[in-house]
Amino acid sequence: MQKHSCQKLFGLLVVLAAMFFSGIASAQNTQFFVSTGNTDGKLGALSRPASAGRLETETADDFVLNQTTVITGATIIGLISPATPLANITNVEVEFYHRFPTDSANPDPLGGNVPSRTNSPSDVEIDTATRDGSLGTLSFAVRLLDPNSSVPTTVINGINKKPNSTTHGEPSATGEEVEIDITFTHPVVLPAEHYFFRPEVLVTGSSDFLFLSAPKPIQAPGTAIAGDLQAWIRNSNLKPDWLRIGTDIINNTIPPPQFNMTFSLTGTTISAPGTPGQANCHGQTISGLAEQFGSIDAAASALGFSSVQALQDSFTTFCEP
Repeated sequence: MQKHSCQKLFGLLVVLAAMFFSGIASAQNTQFFVSTGNTDGKLGALSRPASAGRLETETADDFVLNQTTVITGATIIGLISPATPLANITNVEVEFYHRFPTDSANPDPLGGNVPSRTNSPSDVEIDTATRDGSLGTLSFAVRLLDPNSSVPTTVINGINKKPNSTTHGEPSATGEEVEIDITFTHPVVLPAEHYFFRPEVLVTGSSDFLFLSAPKPIQAPGTAIAGDLQAWIRNSNLKPDWLRIGTDIINNTIPPPQFNMTFSLTGTTISAPGTPGQANCHGQTISGLAEQFGSIDAAASALGFSSVQALQDSFTTFCEP
């Protein structure tokens, strides 16, 4: 009898252990992480908001989501002027873009003021996915990586309409290499697709943020991006068009160089989302989240939402056609 009871107890422990480790594996499988790896020391591209006497200039690079994903954080690495206090980095804004010709007025890739819009970001951002530190939808922390770093080539002012797109870049820059760790206090929900990530950094004083390049193709410790595209840039004078930093602007080798930018994104994939535009999308998504995380309260907590209502609101927006 005692032997039989021990066997039953052992069997129960085996089942519980299997369920426990299965839960861990399931949780790990839902984690999303993409990174272009370390900087390659080749280039710095301006990315800043408009301010007095300064044009808004945007640098964007691509990533792929294979499933509906809640994006909760990001990191970017860039260069600021020597001896600039880290406290002078006063705001960060992040936008996400579809690929051209989605969200674009003219679907002709050769119809704009640039050599080509093929595989560029769209004209305008995904409005519901914009996050801004000044509006409280993201927070950020700055870390000094190297007080004396440099790049041999920059793209700052030479962002011109065709036929003057090719400038071969601008002079070298030296300064402080910094990493900005971004938390989306209002997480970003996006369906599976190929997107562009565009951060802008406001640095007070005389400094700017030069987004630093990363190897292309991506190298370890970066994570491979299927169909990895090159980085693009534009300023207010070029909108709504974009230029390829390597192919259009630098263009000093045969074939022309291509660049990634140094960033990472983290989040959680959603196992059973509804289909945006369908009548049952919201109900199906919420039901799937409750099953995936054990309850809707647990889902809100695990995904970084401030409340269940914030989660509900985000997925209501996600489900809109």
